[in-house]
Amino acid sequence: MRHHQSLHRVVLANGITVILAENSAAELIAGRIFLKKAGSSWDSPSKAGLSHLLATVITKGTQHLSSLDIAEAVESLGASLGADAASDYWLINLKTVTADFPDILALAAEILRYPSFPEMEIELEKRLTLQSLQSQREQPFNVAFQQLRQAMYPEHPYGLSVLGKEETIPLLHRQDLVDYHQAYFRPDNLVISLAGCLEIEPMLQLLEDTFGDWTIPSQSVLTPTLPPLKARPYCSTTPQSTQQAIIMLGYLGAGVTSEDYAALKLLNTYLGNGLSSRLFVELREKRGLAYDVSAFYPTRLGVSQFVLYMGTAPDNTTTAIEGLRAEADRLCDHPLSEAELTTAKNKLLGQYALGKQTNGEIAHLFGWYEALGLGIAFDSLFQEQISQVTSADAQRVAQTYLQDPYLSLVGPREVLGQYL
Repeated sequence: MRHHQSLHRVVLANGITVILAENSAAELIAGRIFLKKAGSSWDSPSKAGLSHLLATVITKGTQHLSSLDIAEAVESLGASLGADAASDYWLINLKTVTADFPDILALAAEILRYPSFPEMEIELEKRLTLQSLQSQREQPFNVAFQQLRQAMYPEHPYGLSVLGKEETIPLLHRQDLVDYHQAYFRPDNLVISLAGCLEIEPMLQLLEDTFGDWTIPSQSVLTPTLPPLKARPYCSTTPQSTQQAIIMLGYLGAGVTSEDYAALKLLNTYLGNGLSSRLFVELREKRGLAYDVSAFYPTRLGVSQFVLYMGTAPDNTTTAIEGLRAEADRLCDHPLSEAELTTAKNKLLGQYALGKQTNGEIAHLFGWYEALGLGIAFDSLFQEQISQVTSADAQRVAQTYLQDPYLSLVGPREVLGQYL
């Protein structure tokens, strides 16, 4: 999608940022309504999980509609509507046929502006969230990842699941949701991103009619003060009687606004993305060490994490750790060849293009970039940055970030012995 022809960005009089992507391939519209400042990074430590709880409860009732009224309205239109919280943003997503879009937009506006937060629904969602956290504790991968996050992000919201903590969720109350809603749900904190079969002027008028009377409060939006992070490599272990050992090497990486972001994305693709990736070929195919091996580097506003991961037979634990370390060290010691660099760029840019095929994906990507403060131009800027990364850039970035890893291990006690 060549967005400079069909993408429009407008700021309404009350501060709502609107992004409209025209795509008349089908009579559908998908939308994402982002709060720029909100999400689990805005939860105070004593109220971890509040953003997520609000996302689960906000669609369960408004001043004028019950939970059943909302569900029936969505179903009768054959539409979809839901809410979600992430570390760096909070959003409502919706999808419907074009003819029904005014109805679903009106419903989304009602939910955004006048939620009632019924006590019964709050208690139910708290129980379900606690069950989800409990089930995560039974999955070795999740145990290893949570252990890694807590070591890398002490006293920082990134160190916790978006779901919150088992200690804090029972302490969340309706008034907390009301206070959060009052603080962050305001027009100047909103990005409405729509993609599909729409006409620009009529859509802007519809948005003005639906949201135009929403006024900006006098107080400014609060931004949380987050603790600084510094790498202090650390080994965390959890003995579990599992069939395989889970190994994670974690490095503090750059946030999305850093000039190193593109090169780290490229290194992540080269190392751990797919069956042709370096980790898969070297450690699984050639050496037979891994059941499962990959790398991930999530896009974050703050300091992100660059993680190498492997599931292996318990007896291979030490060899597998050394294998993962060796691959990270190799990137520091040896520049990528031109062939390796070109292959990684083509793979990353190809997958990036494939991630912008549906209206929902388009609405999400451009709304997300706007919510993160990058702007819609970041779509083309990111692709340019990737194409311009040199082997020397990749090696410099590896030397900057991929040095002393945090290590997280989950597996049988007898194989973790030397690490305990």
